[in-house]
Amino acid sequence: MRLTQILFSQGFGTRHECLGMIVNGAVSRAGAVLDDPELDLDPAGLVLTIEGQDWPVHEKALILLHKPTGFECSMKPKHHPSVLSLLPGPLRVRGVQPVGRLDEDTTGLLLLTDDGALIHRLTHPKKKVPKLYEATLKHPMDEAARQQLLKGVVLNDDPEPIQAAAAELLEPTRLILTLTGGRYHQVKRMVAAVGNRVEALHRSGFGRLRIPADLPPGAWTWADPADL
Repeated sequence: MRLTQILFSQGFGTRHECLGMIVNGAVSRAGAVLDDPELDLDPAGLVLTIEGQDWPVHEKALILLHKPTGFECSMKPKHHPSVLSLLPGPLRVRGVQPVGRLDEDTTGLLLLTDDGALIHRLTHPKKKVPKLYEATLKHPMDEAARQQLLKGVVLNDDPEPIQAAAAELLEPTRLILTLTGGRYHQVKRMVAAVGNRVEALHRSGFGRLRIPADLPPGAWTWADPADL
């Protein structure tokens, strides 16, 4: 693939803007400046340095963001900034969007991608991709309530009971809940259905993906689709 096309595919602007970056010496590989826009390169495994920043080339982007509070998972936010504002310009240009949503006051693992087929696979109820949530509760939860979450609770918009795939109490007010669905406010509503309230909510896992220990809130990293 020509170098200009590679930069364009990664969201670094129009073809004309990408050509300008190349001829002005803003693109290099392994320390060597690449100033020929017509240079043919194999994009597989390619890492470029663009304006001083290393950039691995991906045909489709899959981003793991450690979402902080105060951000909306929306392309058109209403009350708070969009999570997209936490990403660099090239990722926004190429059209990454959240895989599902986390509430404004929910923190944790959020995936974003420009792969529409992957979004469908990860969010379709039949795929049952597990998601791990850590909830801080207002009141201590007893064993009966934990068991009820596993057996199923009825939410007000669906007569069919909704079950947790797993529920573990680390402490009386700290609940680890594994869900394979994606209903609106599902964790909060399930906990409310057993007579309690979620005071804080954090998603720590999506499939086999976990938030890297060194990734602070508001930061992002590339994710491997194989880990899903």
